[in-house]
Formats: sequence, structure tokens, C-alpha cells
Amino acid sequence: MKAISLFSGAGGLDLGCEAAGFGTLAAVEWNAQARETMLANKGFFPALAEGAVFDDITRLDVDQLLDDAGVGQSGVVDLVHGGPPCTPFSKSGYWLEYKRAGADPKASLLDEFVRVLACAQPKAFLMENVYGLAYRNHNRSVFERFVEGIRASGYSFDHRILLAADFGVPQLRQRLVCVGVRSDLLDRAPENWSFRWPDPTHSGPHETRKGWDTKLLPHRSAGQALAGLAESNNPPEPGENVVGRYADELRGVPPGENYLYWTSQRGHSAPRFKWRSRYWSFLLKLDPDRPSPTIQGQPGPWVGPFHWESRRLRVAELKRLMGFPDDFVVHGTRREQQLQLGNAVPPRLGEVVAMGLADELQRLGAITVADPVAAAA
Repeated sequence: MKAISLFSGAGGLDLGCEAAGFGTLAAVEWNAQARETMLANKGFFPALAEGAVFDDITRLDVDQLLDDAGVGQSGVVDLVHGGPPCTPFSKSGYWLEYKRAGADPKASLLDEFVRVLACAQPKAFLMENVYGLAYRNHNRSVFERFVEGIRASGYSFDHRILLAADFGVPQLRQRLVCVGVRSDLLDRAPENWSFRWPDPTHSGPHETRKGWDTKLLPHRSAGQALAGLAESNNPPEPGENVVGRYADELRGVPPGENYLYWTSQRGHSAPRFKWRSRYWSFLLKLDPDRPSPTIQGQPGPWVGPFHWESRRLRVAELKRLMGFPDDFVVHGTRREQQLQLGNAVPPRLGEVVAMGLADELQRLGAITVADPVAAAA
């Protein structure tokens, strides 16, 4: 099956879609290091040619994209997928007044996703973003405009907030996932279409979740994910040791806790911080027996999660916690690698959703999945 990737980043969603049978023919990504990352991993993206990697989506000629993808015309591609930059909608940026007012210029990149969809007319689409995009706040008008644009382009629409840990990713990462199928392929009115969302394979506690299905596998823990990483492929990194103003406080925080450990409300005899005076990820430390909290792309100097050994996480560990293959190459400086991995879609989360779309397209007769035995013969 043929796919085009928008806002590709390091290729996490591409990896998931490849595993589900959608080969990436062309990609669009503004960040130069992320483009290098995609091209350095040809073994994972065998159909992606260097000439089919574009940079600025706002200047993208969709007809040229389709030509370089080798499809030549609209309506042929099976899937367009991508995750427009999430910073305009992420709650971690709400301290900026212009973001609270919904004035972040990057919010318009959702419109670029819709523009490519309308021109390329793939059989289906998949869009991922932070779940804050669907909040009933200043983001709501942006989200509603996006949905209206999708429907006006000739597609059904469904969305759900999924927890990556519920599908085997060792990270409590919530994401908004939007999907749809081109209306002419449907066997019902677009407004009556709903996606068969993947069933969770794992379960466990999360935020306000009061109960969970104990018949499912328990959430994968950070300790399980990082097990077996030898120093040969997980060497110490420059700058991983934490020094400076709060280094002693970090070393004192027990695994799984944050700066609140150092408050009088927690019974500390020598409190360092006032109750709820910092963001929750301040001095946050991994618990080896629990999934990792969300890995961020641009954490501040004292923003976690930190390793339970009171140091910064290494790139090999970030890849494990995101679900990237150990031999996946990430280009750039240590900061640039964190940005790419922290902004990525966990490949396993992308895979289970893309598999559901493949099943739906097959059910509708829009694709034919080859019999591997017959193909081999």
C-alpha cells in the first residue's frame, strides 16, 4: 500500500505505518536533521527516495509531490498521514499569552494538512496530535475548522484520544488520533461512518482512571523497556550527569516522584519547595516499575523524566521508551535527537491505528491484500 508522510519528524508514524503495510513513497519535513534521519534509515523506508523528501509544506506543490512519489495523479495513494507541530495546542505552552489566545502561527499548519489531503485525494488519512487540540477552550475553533476542512475535502471523520501504554508502549503518552476514508469509497453516508478503533492489549493505572482491565497485559514498565541495554550500545553521554542549582534535590527524589517530595505537605523535615509551585515534571524521575511519563522534545534543564539513577536519559534509552528500534539512526546533536524523539509518534501506536485503516479499506474493497503464499508462488 502507498503512503505519503507529512510533518514526518524522525519517522515514528512512518515506522508504524510501514509495519502495517503502508510504504512511505514521499515525505515532507521542515527540520533538516529529521530529514537526514529519515534518509539515514533506508532499511526501514525502502520505497523512500531522496528526491521525494520535501521541506517546506507551505510552499509544497502537491502535483510535484505525487510525481516524485511515483503515483503521478490524485486518488491513487492509499494513505496520507502526519502530525502537524503540536506546540500551539500543548498545555505545556499555555504560560505563553499568545498561545492561550490561540494566536500561534503554527496552528495554521493544520490547514496545510487539509490542503494536501484535498489535492492528493488518498483513500484514507491519519492525523496525530496532542490531545489538548480537542480541548473545549481556545483550541476548539481550530479543531472545528480542521474537521470542517476534512469533510469539505470529501472524507469521513472520526477521532479518539488514545493512551500509548494501552498498546504496549512503555510510556504514558496520550495523543489525539484522527482518521477518515474518502467518501466515494464508503458503503454508507460519511456522517454515519465510524472507525473500528483498535482494542487495547495492555492496561493499568493512569491519572484519574479508577479501574482497568486486569485480564489484559499490564502496562510495560520503563524498567522492562530498558532491560538488556548494554553499555556498548548505550554508552554514557556528555552532560548526562546533573549539576547545578537543584542537583542535590534531584538526587533526593525517589523513583517515580517529583519536586513535591521536597514539600512540607509530603512531610519533609527540610522542605525546599512550596506545594504545587512548579510544573509536575519538575525534577520528575522514572519509576522502573511503571511506564515512563511523556517524553518531551524540548525539556527545560530541570524537567524530567530523569533516569532513576539521577541522570539524564541517553538517546538509546529514549528510543526504547518511544518504541524505536535500537539500530534506528537519529541525526543531529544530543538536543536535536531529543527533539526528534520527543516529538515523534510511538511507532506501535501508529501501527495499530494504521492496521485498522488497512482492514477498513480492505473491507470496503478499496485495496486488495495479496496472499503471501500466492505471491511467493
